[in-house]
Amino acid sequence: MSEARRLYFTSPCEIDIRRVTLEEPEPEDVVVETVESGISPGSELLVYRGEFPEETPVDATIDSLSGSFEYPLPYGYAAVGTVVDLGRDVSDEWLGRTVFAFEPHADRFATAAESLVPLREGIAPTEATLLPSVETATNLVLDAQPRVGERVVVFGAGVVGLCTVHVLSQFPLAELTVVEPVAERRTLAEQFGADRTVTPETIEDGDGPRDADLVYELSGRPATLDSAIEAVGYDGRVVVGSWYGRKRAPLDLGGSFHRDRVTLESSQVSTIDPALRGRWDRERRFDVAFDQLQTLDTDRLCGETFAFDAAADAYRTLDSGSTASPHVTLSYQ
Repeated sequence: MSEARRLYFTSPCEIDIRRVTLEEPEPEDVVVETVESGISPGSELLVYRGEFPEETPVDATIDSLSGSFEYPLPYGYAAVGTVVDLGRDVSDEWLGRTVFAFEPHADRFATAAESLVPLREGIAPTEATLLPSVETATNLVLDAQPRVGERVVVFGAGVVGLCTVHVLSQFPLAELTVVEPVAERRTLAEQFGADRTVTPETIEDGDGPRDADLVYELSGRPATLDSAIEAVGYDGRVVVGSWYGRKRAPLDLGGSFHRDRVTLESSQVSTIDPALRGRWDRERRFDVAFDQLQTLDTDRLCGETFAFDAAADAYRTLDSGSTASPHVTLSYQ
């Protein structure tokens, strides 16, 4: 039996780091000492702000996130650490390995060995905290199935948006355009492979992208859906990767959406598109995400790191929008 310190979201814009007891690991479990964990500026800020839908399970596909959305809530899913203890049925080969886990923010945690992903050689812990974002980007591209010569628009150049641009840039597209209000992130989008970047104001002035074959809405702002629909052409596809929680915005479906036979589709990384399940499973997709991570310029994405004890400052910084850094991490060293 040992102690751990775990981060809890306790009420809107309030967090608390609490001591919890870790029981001796079950026969097939291991104990991991966390080195670094990544903060999702999308879903975690919804939880931080109290904008989550209370009737929705946190994530039924991940054991550590199997509860419901209600305070107090431990949350997070990008932990990297070192295996320091083993259940009696776990091979000694696991001891001392650096691993990735879909676990909430905590300095130690116990979990099934089979749920862990050993880091590939040359991947640093900070880089590995990007794996959920790269996996989401991989899933977005699998869902949308971009075709040769298509015109593609991405709304939002946060960490998921930039990872998606990186994957899309490897396709022989006619044009890849990114719509993003923050100048530093537009620059990053160009460095990650965008052919063109514009501001949302450009859209409002009527000079934004038009007649796209495929549009991704990854801004996290439901009001952006109107612009996404306007940007797509006849028989085009709009793929929504944003999770809006309880955020609401009026949506104009009375114009081009109806007459132009626009397809509006949600994409969520917890599951594989049913049409792909004959050949794809989560393990194969994660392997591809790892491959993509190894080709990604992670130094441009990974910016500020906060000590675990200063996690409240990290969330306040993200909430205020005062950092242009796409990816923020917590350090436990």
